[in-house]
Amino acid sequence: MKITQAFRFEAAHYLPNVPETHRCKRMHGHSYRVELQLCGPVNPDTGFVLDFFEIEAVFGPLLKRLDHYCLNEIEGLENPTAENIAVWIWRRTKPELPQLCGVRVYETSDCWADYAGEDD
Repeated sequence: MKITQAFRFEAAHYLPNVPETHRCKRMHGHSYRVELQLCGPVNPDTGFVLDFFEIEAVFGPLLKRLDHYCLNEIEGLENPTAENIAVWIWRRTKPELPQLCGVRVYETSDCWADYAGEDD
């Protein structure tokens, strides 16, 4: 079974490693959407893979670190691409949510990055 819970946050960033002529070199903001996907068996007693409230409890503190901040100022997000944000979230969430099997970060409604721990 797979379940997904979505979260939203607002944040500013700039991409320090792109050419000076790239528009994302300048500070700008996004309304991000993060989806955490968990995989595993359904517990016959609870009927859950994991209670959504437990996912919220784990991700809530990270969400507070991201929401309404400049992402470049957060340790580990000095180059805050959607890809790097997905990996950053994975590495901080997976230890507390072992059923985590995917992180999706939408930078816009048309652009996103998916990460499933491939590099870990």
